[in-house]
Amino acid sequence: MSSNENYTDNINKALKAAQNGEMFFIFDSDSREGETDFVIAAGAVTPDDVRWMRRDGGGLICVALDSESSEKLGLPFISDILRDEVENYPALGTTVERGGDLAYDSRSSFSIWVNHRRTRTGIPDNDRALTINELSNITEKVLDGKNVDFGSEFRTPGHVALLRAADRLVHERRGQTELSIAIAKMADVTPAMVVCEMLDDSNGKALSKEDAMEYARLHDLVFLEGQEIVDAYEQWEQA
Repeated sequence: MSSNENYTDNINKALKAAQNGEMFFIFDSDSREGETDFVIAAGAVTPDDVRWMRRDGGGLICVALDSESSEKLGLPFISDILRDEVENYPALGTTVERGGDLAYDSRSSFSIWVNHRRTRTGIPDNDRALTINELSNITEKVLDGKNVDFGSEFRTPGHVALLRAADRLVHERRGQTELSIAIAKMADVTPAMVVCEMLDDSNGKALSKEDAMEYARLHDLVFLEGQEIVDAYEQWEQA
């Protein structure tokens, strides 16, 4: 199900945007990061989209993947990998994320950073777009039950950060990772979504919600609040 008369107009517009490969925006909440992210389905990203996000967003361009595909692809939480290496690299013992380190959540969703093997340096807009597109492709394949070899297509370290969504999505964590994947699930698109924070050029901080909403309005794009997604996702699960 990709639309519902009980959803808000905003949600239905966002589902259509996700299906059409169009950009939209998600603000998590005032009580969390308090940030607005550019969001778009990974399979639809073009070099122009990467340029748009890095110039008008300015944050980190990441690809969020759902828990099921992350597990099937063998993608870890990077904090778990680093924690396992504390004995070999003692400095990690005090630097690896621990409970209480994050002011806004109990843990980070970061996995590994990758480049696709057909890229050169991996950082130009066309290289990052290629990596992002192929992350969507391999996610779709593994969820279709096909045998894939992640390492034959991607190398790490790279320039595209992967984010691994919590198993129970918004019931467990309500970050941009889970909120964007919840939209993908409801829209019935491949659960690989690009997110990029919007920063304020004048002060270097996160762009205010009001300014982000105005940006969305000026560009005629959908702006969602995290709670809208949580409410709609709970309805979708019960349908």
